[in-house]
Amino acid sequence: MTAEADTGRLKTEADEPGWEVDPDDEWGVAVIATVGRQLKLRREAVGMRAADFGKAVGYGEDMVYKIEGGKRIPQPQYLDNADRVLRAGGLLSAMKVDVEKVRYPKKVRALGEMEAKAVEIGLYECNIIAGLLQTPEHARAAIEAAQPPYSQDDVERMVAARVARQSIFERDPAPALGFVLEEAPLRRPLGGTMVWRRQLERLLEVGQMRNVTLQVMPTHREVHSGLDGRIELLKFADGTAVGRSDGAFSGRPVSDLRQLRILELRYGTIRAQALPPGESLVFIEHLLGET
Repeated sequence: MTAEADTGRLKTEADEPGWEVDPDDEWGVAVIATVGRQLKLRREAVGMRAADFGKAVGYGEDMVYKIEGGKRIPQPQYLDNADRVLRAGGLLSAMKVDVEKVRYPKKVRALGEMEAKAVEIGLYECNIIAGLLQTPEHARAAIEAAQPPYSQDDVERMVAARVARQSIFERDPAPALGFVLEEAPLRRPLGGTMVWRRQLERLLEVGQMRNVTLQVMPTHREVHSGLDGRIELLKFADGTAVGRSDGAFSGRPVSDLRQLRILELRYGTIRAQALPPGESLVFIEHLLGET
């Protein structure tokens, strides 16, 4: 039995927010329904009641029914414990790969898949620190600031998804990553002083990576080419590319060469107008010293 079961404390929904199935994610709904059905069939095949199975894996009976009914996404530990208790020989544990993908919102998965394939990414952010650069604490503070507020489940899912995308920094070979950030969001103590300091420290860490170019757009620039909003450019090994801008083409992703050329011109101009990488890191160091 797990430590939870040994102490009589069985996990409930309140213990694991952020693991609800997105009803608009058809693929995700299908995956979780299949996983739940397999768990139920395995449990019934060995003649275990849901309550007894729940105690064995450290979860309440209601959670067992919701997971088996495809209403809740099982955590990796749940699948490992179920595999052991039901003697599934690794078959249930193997489902963790697909379940992990389903945990994240559909749009974020699509973005993460593109970023995982890109060999070059260029990003200009005007109102926030880019999600790929956010610490978990900063991401949580930013998401919780939304109005109307997200549910706690949604907050947990979105924070986890944003942090998961940052595995791009661990890729080998590493992609070329370029970021241009506005000065104003860097000065905003989102989440409090300690969260703010850690975020600035994270920017300095990333900015010193060999495959990363990090630049700051000073507020005192009278005008620059990013006033229409964020710009994102992703280039792939086969020579294709995808771009998106808040202020062009209705914010839709584009791959047409003529449209991409416009976005590349704007992004290139923004980079030229921003502080050089070395000066940008010095600027961030000064901000950190002011906190």
